[in-house]
Amino acid sequence: MYEHPSGALYVVSTPIGNLDDITLRALRILRLVDLIAAEDTRVTRILLERHGIDTPVVSYHAHNAEEKAPLLVSRLGEGRSIALVSDAGTPLVSDPGTLLVRAAIEGGFPVHPVPGPSAVLSALVVSGLESDRFHFEGFLPRRDQHIRNRLSELKNLHTTLAFYESPRRIRRTLALLSEVLGDRPCALCRELTKKFETTLRGTLFRFRDTTTDLPERGEWTILVSGAPNDSRATTRPDGSRIASALSELDISKSQKARFYARLMGIPRRTAYKILFPDADMHPDEENES
Repeated sequence: MYEHPSGALYVVSTPIGNLDDITLRALRILRLVDLIAAEDTRVTRILLERHGIDTPVVSYHAHNAEEKAPLLVSRLGEGRSIALVSDAGTPLVSDPGTLLVRAAIEGGFPVHPVPGPSAVLSALVVSGLESDRFHFEGFLPRRDQHIRNRLSELKNLHTTLAFYESPRRIRRTLALLSEVLGDRPCALCRELTKKFETTLRGTLFRFRDTTTDLPERGEWTILVSGAPNDSRATTRPDGSRIASALSELDISKSQKARFYARLMGIPRRTAYKILFPDADMHPDEENES
């Protein structure tokens, strides 16, 4: 068999939750290689212990990639074989690994995929949205205005949009998706393949207005329907331009939130959170004197 040639790098997909969701080939490779480069060695060792694998494990993550990639490539040069794994799913897909793969390719070493679980594909196939074509965006930028700018670039795509988001930011992200994309069918997925697997289906406006029901544990995968093919249905107020114009007016935050809510057709509480995400004060509590 061609498996386990000397000096080869294997990019191995691992379970996104259920430890039984791993291929027979992945288990064989993890046993045969000389070394496993893992995003978090503690997480990977749980998987290895479950399947009785004692291959040595070293850490390779976003914060040590520049230091570790040359060292790992030097191991390939010594004829060692290495398996690259992330904490869950397919490495390099919103996970570290690109630097190592590129370095291995540039060094002339073979790089083999060992396919398996993927959070975005798992969420896509249960979302009920178009799955023939989709755009995977991963994590959006951190700043709200940067998010608005990026979503403005995506809002005319007719393919399903896929995003990752942390539980701490899910509410704000849903508000911004609603602001820029308007009301669209969507699905929110978390803890897929685990005990508390959750898939919520509805629309952006519905989830925007009921975000208090969203659990604050587990990373979310958000699937949003693409832009309607009927151009007449895509005409909506430009939320980012309205927010920019309101920021220049010498009026209270509460008044700005009221105007924004009316123009965008959203609740005033939601408008206030969008315009002033870091403010502790609620619009109804603001002194407008």
